[in-house]
Parts: sequence; structure tokens; C-alpha cells
Amino acid sequence: MRAVDIIDKKKKRQELTKEEIDFLLEGYLAGTIPDYQMSAFLMAVYFNNMTKEELTYFTLKMRNSGDIITFDNLDYYLVDKHSTGGVGDKVTVVLGPILAALGMATAKLSGKGLGHTGGTIDKFESIENFKFSLTKEELVAVAGKTGVGLMGYSDNIVPLDKKIYALRDVTATVDSIPLIASSIMSKKLAIQSNLIILDVKVGDGAFMKTIEDARELSRRMVEIGNSVGRKTIAVLTNMDEPLGYNIGNANEIIEGIEALKGHWSADLKEVVYEIVYLALKHKGEVSTYEEAAKKIDEVIDNGRALELLRQFIELSGGDGEVVNNYELLPMPKSVLEGFSEEEGFVTKIKAEEIGKAAMVIGAGRATKEDEVDHAVGIELKKKVGDKVEKGEVIAEIYFNDEKNVQSSKAMVLDAYVIGKEKIENIKNILEVIE
Repeated sequence: MRAVDIIDKKKKRQELTKEEIDFLLEGYLAGTIPDYQMSAFLMAVYFNNMTKEELTYFTLKMRNSGDIITFDNLDYYLVDKHSTGGVGDKVTVVLGPILAALGMATAKLSGKGLGHTGGTIDKFESIENFKFSLTKEELVAVAGKTGVGLMGYSDNIVPLDKKIYALRDVTATVDSIPLIASSIMSKKLAIQSNLIILDVKVGDGAFMKTIEDARELSRRMVEIGNSVGRKTIAVLTNMDEPLGYNIGNANEIIEGIEALKGHWSADLKEVVYEIVYLALKHKGEVSTYEEAAKKIDEVIDNGRALELLRQFIELSGGDGEVVNNYELLPMPKSVLEGFSEEEGFVTKIKAEEIGKAAMVIGAGRATKEDEVDHAVGIELKKKVGDKVEKGEVIAEIYFNDEKNVQSSKAMVLDAYVIGKEKIENIKNILEVIE
């Protein structure tokens, strides 16, 4: 068997056998198949796609290249929620404690962000001395007591994905839908769960800009998960404006805590409630959204979800009192206000532009080596549909270094589109694919 023949076969849109996928992936991981041949194969996949059978086996082969984490001593219904990434996406901060308060548990791998803003790890690392679980034993210890189980990615988990992704990054094949699906699902399947819920962001601030691409990616990921016996659901959610009011790290933690106190932004609440509803439904505890919403309201109102977040923070090395005292979080030195230049209604907030505005002041990373400034960020004072007067503050920029703050302000003002007519009925849940 030769790599060149496998490349040629995919080039001619022919289906690969399991043996051919074994030969290709094992050889690449071992270093016997060079980058230039794997690059040619990835480009062939980019143009010619993969069948359901090919992609499922390809994904399992990726998963099996490293450690698989199971939880024999964790007696919970385990929910693994994954987001494809967006601006202001603090869903995990809120979702984990709510699921835990409802008798379930999150069991997921979380990463650091690259691009607009920080990832889940960056957000929680805003809390002084907070450390994510680094081993299965640490994760089980924390999740067993709180129901919240978040672990940082390890080089031992799906090492083949890390190697292939680095190659995709320099060969213009990052945006291949089957390769995205395989990359995400190989990591989801490497950790035990009863249910995988994929929050697939769609729109200006998302990787998937169109509903058609998001639908196709969702379909492929759901297909992979369900075909190997792991119940998988994709929720397509709107990312045409940032999620919630805050973009950054410490300020997103604050917004998440406030949500658990019942002070929600409407869009964040809609996304979180939908995901919890789907989890409860597939666990068999509810049959309607209304039943689920009532259960969620109860654990918010009685403080149970907030208490579990506090315990999770303490068991992870942080000061749980942060849920009551935000001054324990890093604070920015200065605030710059952005004023509306016209009167009307907010008809759009370009999410990607807001994300870039946060990144240039230090809330995100342009390269993997960049350090995140947890204190900085942006707070939106107006959302889509809101009335705005000329000269009214529409956003505040929290910063420590003046170097790029004026550029950030210009980006924020450019991101706001003001029109004459009010936009009604903004949909945040676009579609559910099972």
C-alpha cells in the first residue's frame, strides 16, 4: 500500500477502505508519511468530501491515537457541551452549575482561545489561583462533589488531531467541513458522556457564516456521534451580534455569575435554557420546554446553581467568595466610552468586529504565544433592537494599555449599525439537528 495511491483514490472521489485510512493515519503519526503527502490528501478531502462511513472511521482513528477518558466512579448523567466559538460566549460558565443543580454533570475538555476573545479556560483563569483539572483523577474529584467537570486539553488526548490541525492551518484546509467535524468529534468521543450537545454558532462572529454551512457541519457531527452510539444533538445559535453584554474574560465571569443570580441578558438565557431543556428531555425528565424552564428557574431562585459554581471555584483553587465580591477579579485601570453618532435603533452589531476590538486591547490572542489580559474587555450598553439617542453611550472599553484603545473604540463604533426602524423578534435558537 502506498500513500500516493490513497491520495489518487480520494482525488478521483472514490471511497477509502478502513485499511487505507489505517495506513495513512498511522503512517502520518509515526512520521513515515511526510507532510507533503498528508497535505495533498487534506486538499483532496477539501474538494471531494468524505462519505459517512469514511468520516466516522477517520474520526474514531483520530480519537484512538491517544488517551480515552472514562469515569467508572462518577455516577451522573454526563453532558458534554461544545461550542464552535463566538464573541461573548460564556455559556459554559452558566450551564455547568445549572446542569449540576439539576442532578446532571458536565464532563468536557476546554481550551484556551485563539482569536477574538479567550476560551473557557481563559475566563476561569481570571480568578486568582484557579487551576483546571489536569488529570482524570482531579476531574473526577471535583465533578464528584460539584457536578461541574472541566479539564484542560492534554497532548495525550487525540495527538493526531493536533498534528493534522497544524498542517491544515498552513495548507488552507482549516475550513473543510468534514475535517472540522472530525477534529471536533474526535475530542468529544475521547471523553465519556451520555449526551453530546453541540452549540454551533452561525453568523458574523462565528466560524460558520451561513446557515447552510452551519447546518452541514452540524449534520456531519451528529452523524458521527450517533453512528457510534453516542447521542449527539446540534443547536444552531445566532452569532450575528455578541452573546450577552460583555466581551472579555473577567467581565464574562461576572456576567455569568449575575445570570446565576437571575440577572440575564435575553439572548444568553435563551441559549442556556434551550441546551438545558435538551439535556433534561434526553435524560427523560421532561417532555416540554416549559417543564424544563420551571426546573431551571427553581435552581436559580433557590441559589443552588450559584452555590455549586462557588464550590467548583474553591475546589479548583480559587476564592469562592468571588461570586459575591467582584473586586477579587482583576480590574482594568481605565474605561473609555463610545458614543453613538446618530439617533435610531440598533439594527446590527457586527460580532466579529467587536471581537477584534476586544482582542487588540488584550482580551484575546492574535497568536498562540500571546498573553491574555484578563481584566480588559468591552461592555455593550445597547443591543440589537434597542433605541439609541445621538451622543448616548453605546459601549464601554475597559483597558490597561492605551496603545490600541483608540483603534478598539473605532472598531466598536463601526460595529454598531443604527437604523430608523426597530427590529423585533430576534431569534437566537435557529435550528436543532438530532
